[in-house]
Amino acid sequence: MDYNKLFSKVVSRSKASAIRELLKVISRPEIISFAGGLPAPDLFPAKEVADIMQDVLGKHAKEALQYGTTEGQDKLKKELIKLIKETENITVSPEQLLVVSASQQALDMTARVFINPGDSIITAAPTYLGALQAFQVAGADIRGAESDGYGILPEDLEAKLKELQKEGKQCKFIYVVPDFQNPTGTTIPEQRRLEILEIAKKYGTFILEDSPYRQVRFEGVAPRTFFELDNGQGNVITMFTFSKVFTPGFRLGYIIGPEEVIRKYVILKQAMDLCSSPILQLATAEYLRRGYLMQHVKDIIACYHEKRDLMLKTLAEYMPKNISWTRPEGGLFLWLSLPKHMNATELLPKAIENKVAFVAGVDFYPSGDVYNDMRLNFSYSSKEQIVEGLKRLAQTIKENL
Repeated sequence: MDYNKLFSKVVSRSKASAIRELLKVISRPEIISFAGGLPAPDLFPAKEVADIMQDVLGKHAKEALQYGTTEGQDKLKKELIKLIKETENITVSPEQLLVVSASQQALDMTARVFINPGDSIITAAPTYLGALQAFQVAGADIRGAESDGYGILPEDLEAKLKELQKEGKQCKFIYVVPDFQNPTGTTIPEQRRLEILEIAKKYGTFILEDSPYRQVRFEGVAPRTFFELDNGQGNVITMFTFSKVFTPGFRLGYIIGPEEVIRKYVILKQAMDLCSSPILQLATAEYLRRGYLMQHVKDIIACYHEKRDLMLKTLAEYMPKNISWTRPEGGLFLWLSLPKHMNATELLPKAIENKVAFVAGVDFYPSGDVYNDMRLNFSYSSKEQIVEGLKRLAQTIKENL
């Protein structure tokens, strides 16, 4: 059978994740990897989860082991509405919230809800690789707006929207990761968020706000979310996930947005997976009800803050002078830029020979034509690995300058 004649156009547009493919190559224990976006496994609340799972099965087995509602288990939605109000000062109704199988499903669903092949969207350049994958599979025309140390540039965003307008095209949405962005670690200041929001309104499009890292803040004051700044006007859809602040293995997240939009997501999710895991939803609801989450987030912040500081100190100590990097106020990543003549993709095999790995930055650009950047993760490696790995990386860069 020649399956190539039978594959859909969706499959032909799909590309393997550069990060996932790389992780298979660098799984050898002697390689120190800054490539993944993995939380520190020693921080997982295994004891609390084990206790809660036993409790859920003991008291709610019939509900936990049965099919659930597509919208999400009521117990979890109740806790999420309370959490959003307490942490973000956002008031939403149950009809404005949908539980999903982590933010990657939310991205895939957003692409399916809004994008027809050829439709235009705008993202920051660079931006999250998993989002680019989801939008590319849907056949989106992705335009990248330039960024600086404070995220997407409003003036270039408006320039891109004007270009689309002249081409007779409607921008379906503007995708941003405003807090400790993956891959750069940058945060959009509040005044710039207001400018971006006004630009979106002016051109009749909405903000798709991806917020997986927002609670992992080490220092400074958090700007208000785009959702809060919009003040219930319906110009923002926001996605949250538990993957970075609780456990990625549960594969749970949630979307908040206008009720009529959430209804479209619900109908789509019915066709995709019927519902996210009821037992894991109930366990997460109990974890929230017991007040464990925010204490756990404090532990994560303390650990990652120390690792970030160590990475910044080690970079300053060992990197050549013409190398620059971002200084994130939170999250899991920082962004290192090589001189323009260097190619991080070509450098990667040499780094692996020196038993260190990173993610080359080119795959984070919608245009795929910027080669001198790399993403470094500081959450997963031990402190000893951070120091030794950066020594190896600095030596690799020096050997190839």
